[in-house]
Amino acid sequence: MNKFFTWWKSGAPYIWLNAGAVSISLVVVVGLILMIAAKGMGHFWLSDIVALDYRTSALEDSTKLVGEITGTEFVDAEQYLDSLSPEIKAKAMEKIGDARTVERWLLKTGNREILGRDFRWLDSFWVTNMQKPKDLLMIERVEWGNLYGTLQSVQQAGAQVSSQASRWEEFQTRLQRVDDLRDDIRKLEKGEMSAISFKLEKLRLKGKRLALENKNTPEALKQLGQQEQALYAEYAVYRKELADLYQQIARDSVVIEVMDGQRVTLSMDKIVAAYLPNQMSVLEKLYHYILRFIDFIVADPREANTEGGIFPALFGTVLMVLLMSVIVTPFGVISAIYLREYASQGVMTRLVRIAVNNLAGVPSIVYGVFGLGFFVYFLGGSLDALFYPEAAPAPVFGTPGILWASLTLALLTVPVVIVSTEEGLSRVPRSLREGSLALGATKAETLWKVVLPMVGPSIMTGLILAVARAAGEVAPLMLVGVVKLAPELPMDGNFPFMHLDRKFMHLGFHIYDVGFQSPNVEAARPLVYATSFLLVLVIIILNLSAIVLRNRLREKFKGMEH
Repeated sequence: MNKFFTWWKSGAPYIWLNAGAVSISLVVVVGLILMIAAKGMGHFWLSDIVALDYRTSALEDSTKLVGEITGTEFVDAEQYLDSLSPEIKAKAMEKIGDARTVERWLLKTGNREILGRDFRWLDSFWVTNMQKPKDLLMIERVEWGNLYGTLQSVQQAGAQVSSQASRWEEFQTRLQRVDDLRDDIRKLEKGEMSAISFKLEKLRLKGKRLALENKNTPEALKQLGQQEQALYAEYAVYRKELADLYQQIARDSVVIEVMDGQRVTLSMDKIVAAYLPNQMSVLEKLYHYILRFIDFIVADPREANTEGGIFPALFGTVLMVLLMSVIVTPFGVISAIYLREYASQGVMTRLVRIAVNNLAGVPSIVYGVFGLGFFVYFLGGSLDALFYPEAAPAPVFGTPGILWASLTLALLTVPVVIVSTEEGLSRVPRSLREGSLALGATKAETLWKVVLPMVGPSIMTGLILAVARAAGEVAPLMLVGVVKLAPELPMDGNFPFMHLDRKFMHLGFHIYDVGFQSPNVEAARPLVYATSFLLVLVIIILNLSAIVLRNRLREKFKGMEH
């Protein structure tokens, strides 16, 4: 017993408890990330397509269904039977037998414009026949989701151009042509034509400014008119080229036979990709898995964000975090230096520190309301009145945008940077300061060349915590800049290249929108997991970059602490 009390008083149990708590936390975090990754990344794997005969009830004829089995669940047999009508229950009991559970499959049938829905739950015991024909085709479309069926023919301007033996190869060749034309259209619309539209808008605002300043002389208006005419003429050339591209991309089509024998003619400009999963080997599926994941990262969303990629949301998230970091670091460091090095350590300073600590616990939505009222309406409205009167009544900075979102999150995270920097300043030995001053350096030089380099790791620690919180915040961003779909990125090729007044997409809000606002829940679920996993990866990468920089600074100035 004495040994036990001695062991307990030594503090060893607390060490083991802490180690156990940390281990459990790590296991839970890693397990959660793996679960999200498994549910999300599995979306990009090409599953085999099944064709089955399904008796929709015990008293009806079988229905032919085609699609992918995307999920499985087991329900209690007794509860399942109680939910059936008496006449169907008797037949179901024969099928189920003594089984305690009933297996159900979630079949992605696609063909939404034909069936009205593209997911369907099936009771496995009603399936009378299931096969995996080699010629079953999966087509990803620009709208209406996937289409499943068999390829019947390839057409050009309504005339068949493929034989039965070469129709798949002909389909792939012409689909590649469509992809190339689609890229040309995207470059033209988002490149040259977007730049001309941007310049025309600038000229329009310039004309309004001349009128407001009473400088709209005939010579100035004539010059503006000539510039507009030149831009309109250039725009007309690109518009004609764009019309030709749209005509070319709509030239080809395919005829697909769906599960009920109905034949559907589908224009190739509505097709994103096509696969024959039942003919693919594991290596081929792995190759297409990587391509589909890359496309998910670099492509734009479509179908109310339930299809396509997430590039605008990824770009907006990273850019907002970088802007927030650039803003919060100097303000946090300067505030900490003043509180620790210059302010008299009295009652007022203690009250300021208490206020800073309390700010860290304020709900984030409160910061969003403050950002909307102060940054957007007051500060942004004042900037519009002073520098952009010609844009009225349309706001420029007097509306939510990425600048105000970054400032709001900087305000939200600045207490973390202040506290971390102050702790670093308190750990710098007093002898270093005195030695620097004794050698003739001023207090400012001592801070800049001796103290701040040693505080670098603490500053980076605060920045890491700030980035980790800011990257996942959603509530304040809904008020100060984030939108469901942004037609333009905050950064493009038009001067001044970074447009801080534009709204943007964010991974956190994208997850919320897809998960809770989507009309197609089953289609959105895997994208929610995939986007969540990517957001976690972005936060990890940003944090690791800061951690590497912090460790290098710590090693560099390690010897100065002794």
